[in-house]
Amino acid sequence: MAQESPKNSAAEISVTTNGQLEDSHEHNFNRDLKHSLPVGLGLSETKITSHGSDNTKEGVIEAGPFQGGRMQQKSGPVVLADEVKNPAMEKLELVRKWSLNTYKCTRQIISEKLGRGSRTVDLELEAQIEILRDNKKKYENILKLAQTLSTQLYQMVHTQRQLGDAFADLSLKSLELHEEFGYNADTQKLLAKNGETLLGAINFFIASVNTLVNKTIEDTLLTVKQYESARIEYDAYRTDLEELNLGPRDANTLPKIEQSQQLFQMHKEKYDKMRNDVSIKLKFLEENKVKVLHNQLVLFHNAIAAYFAGNQKQLEQTLKQFHIKLKTPGVDAPSWLEEQ
Repeated sequence: MAQESPKNSAAEISVTTNGQLEDSHEHNFNRDLKHSLPVGLGLSETKITSHGSDNTKEGVIEAGPFQGGRMQQKSGPVVLADEVKNPAMEKLELVRKWSLNTYKCTRQIISEKLGRGSRTVDLELEAQIEILRDNKKKYENILKLAQTLSTQLYQMVHTQRQLGDAFADLSLKSLELHEEFGYNADTQKLLAKNGETLLGAINFFIASVNTLVNKTIEDTLLTVKQYESARIEYDAYRTDLEELNLGPRDANTLPKIEQSQQLFQMHKEKYDKMRNDVSIKLKFLEENKVKVLHNQLVLFHNAIAAYFAGNQKQLEQTLKQFHIKLKTPGVDAPSWLEEQ
């Protein structure tokens, strides 16, 4: 038995010769279409339009906006909201800001060197920084001389030890000069021993001064460099703001002046912060420097004086006072496994 095929709803739409739908059919079709659509689509409004061209009639269904989500469906292509920033554009913006900042700072540096630009100067802080740099050069010279003394003393101690061994050997082989060679052997060995003790004190002095110069002072000078960079940026944006304030004020320049004021304030805060950091570090550095150099200079003096006075007991007592442990010749330091 032949079955009658279901009729398509769109086939039942009657269109007038002017391209307009009949009201009753449009209302019924819209109602049936809303009931037949899945619930998840959530279309708030559905309507039918038709376009006529010559003898051809065509019906088009348009869906209204979906109110429950962020996407909006309209007739035509669907556009999604772009909430994620383009990484390439972000990098390009960073490069642009860096280039502009570098240009301003370079112009400020050249203007200062040519004597055309003004610079912000903290006289008290600048004087402290200049003293610190001068002291660093002098401490580096002391460190270099102390290292030279240590090298020469090590060579002398090594020679004295070899000389003592040679005298001791001849003392055993020359019976007629046994006592004379023996005295000299004992003297050279004692000098070598005292020289090793003095060498330990000098090396401890070198290590402490090296830490002060190449770590503590260097760290403070690194902060000083950051402060000077912040000062240049501050002066560069200050100059820009002053030039804009001297010019005309209209609708075009007012936004630029406002933006320049904001940048100037930002770099001023950075400059003030770095200046405060440098002041604090200089204060702590001075206190630490006095404490460290006081102890090291006392150690150096007492060790040298006891060595050349031949006071072995006083020399050893000086090392104990500063908790210096000498490395026994010919004995390697324990490995980290042995220390565990």
